[in-house]
Amino acid sequence: MLSLLAQDSESSGGGFIQLGILLLIPVAMYFLLIRPQRKRMREQAAMQSSIEIGDEIVTTSGLYGFITGEEEDRFWLEIDDDVQIRIAKAAVQAKVDTSGQAVEPDAADDDDS
Repeated sequence: MLSLLAQDSESSGGGFIQLGILLLIPVAMYFLLIRPQRKRMREQAAMQSSIEIGDEIVTTSGLYGFITGEEEDRFWLEIDDDVQIRIAKAAVQAKVDTSGQAVEPDAADDDDS
């Protein structure tokens, strides 16, 4: 009888380790997956709200053009002379600098805060 009680007390130590690992997994997922994605979403939203008429942008589908107008949740994008299309604000991927290179929203700020 005493040997059975001794075996139960020895095996419970492993249970605490397994429980600790199971609790550590969601914490690791938060810091490795969720937190960086939220940071990228905040940076993308800030970039999209800073776009003004006359800025050159690239859309998520790869279209380059100049912003010629703005509505509630849409931009007017001039993709060629006298050719304008309406796009969703969420479809803007990045601003384009004067040299023609897309400016990534996180290129200016590399800290993880």
